[in-house]
Amino acid sequence: MKFGVVIFPGSNCDQDMIYVLRNIMQQEVVELWHKDTDLQNVDFIVLPGGFSYGDYLRSGAIARFSPIMEKVIEFAHKGGYVMGVCNGFQVLCESGLLPGTLQHNNSHTFICKNVHLKPGSHSNALTAGLEDKAYKIPIAHGEGRYFADEATLKELQDNEQILFYYSDAEGQVNEQANPNGSLHNIAGVTNKTRNVFGMMPHPERAADSNLGNTDGRAFFESLLKNLVPA
Repeated sequence: MKFGVVIFPGSNCDQDMIYVLRNIMQQEVVELWHKDTDLQNVDFIVLPGGFSYGDYLRSGAIARFSPIMEKVIEFAHKGGYVMGVCNGFQVLCESGLLPGTLQHNNSHTFICKNVHLKPGSHSNALTAGLEDKAYKIPIAHGEGRYFADEATLKELQDNEQILFYYSDAEGQVNEQANPNGSLHNIAGVTNKTRNVFGMMPHPERAADSNLGNTDGRAFFESLLKNLVPA
C-alpha cells in the first residue's frame, strides 16, 4: 500500500504519521507538499494534524484552498481513500468531503491529554478490525467540538457513519467522558461511501511501544487488513 501524507505550512504531526506508516506498519510513504498537484499514484492520502496556515480565519479553512486539495477532492470522489486526523479532519469538513464542522471546544481552551474512544460501527475499513472496547488515544486541539444539524446527525447514525465516540475507560459513552462538547460525543465520522475518514484524536501518537501505549496501532492494522484495492 502506497500512502501519501500531505504537508501544509503549519503541519506538525506529518512526521509522526510518516514514521508510523513507514517504520511501524512497513508501508511505502511519500510526502506531498501543499502546492503539489501530482499525487504520485498513491493508494491512500493522509491529512495530518497541526495548525495549517496558523489556523487563521478558521481551522482548516485556508488549507482547503491549497492547490493539492483540488486533486485530493477529485481522488476522493473517484473512490480513493482519504483520512484526516485533527487538523486534517477540520480540512476535510471545510472541503465538504465530510459532513459537519469542528468548532471551538466548549471550554474555550486548548486540550492536550489522553482520552478514550469507542468504535461507533464496524462497517468501514478503519473500525472493522477493532474490538468493541475503549481505546486510549491522545487529543491535542482547540477546535474539536463536532457539530452538525439534527438531520445530519440522524443520517450519520442511520447510515453507521459515526466512527468513534468519546467514552470512559470502560467504554461508557457519557457527558463526563466528552472532552470538548462534541454533539453525541462524536470523535470521528466517515462519508456515505466509507472511503473518507476523519477523527480528532491522534492514533499515530499511540502506535509505538516506546511511548508506552500502542492502542492506536490497531487502527492502522484495521485499515491495512480491510481496505479494498481501487
